Amino acid sequence: MFAVIKTGGKQYNVSADDTITVMALPGEKGDAVSFDTVLMFGGEGQSTLGAPFIEGASVVGEIVEQKRGPKVISFKKRRRQNSKRKRGHRQDLTLVRITSLGAGGASPAAAAASSETPAASAPEA
Repeated sequence: MFAVIKTGGKQYNVSADDTITVMALPGEKGDAVSFDTVLMFGGEGQSTLGAPFIEGASVVGEIVEQKRGPKVISFKKRRRQNSKRKRGHRQDLTLVRITSLGAGGASPAAAAASSETPAASAPEA
């Protein structure tokens, strides 16, 4: 099974026991985090798409490490002007291990069956 989640303005395709690197999340090593913005949930020949998110679905993970990314250098130079500028930046990152995927929403087959049931049980006038 897999899920597509959204965090930090990016989308990640995750499965159970995957380790992903995301933008900095609050918390310490060993804390549990929950991603409630699940865009897609699938596996075993079926998939559920959200519009835009799947209600009730969540992906649970555990913070493995809080770290910083590699240094990125921004260097600007204007030739023949004796003008240059050098800046560096390191992004704060969080390493998360996915522990479980919770569908929460109904599967497409179950949704089709439930949509037929109320129509059949409604009295005809």
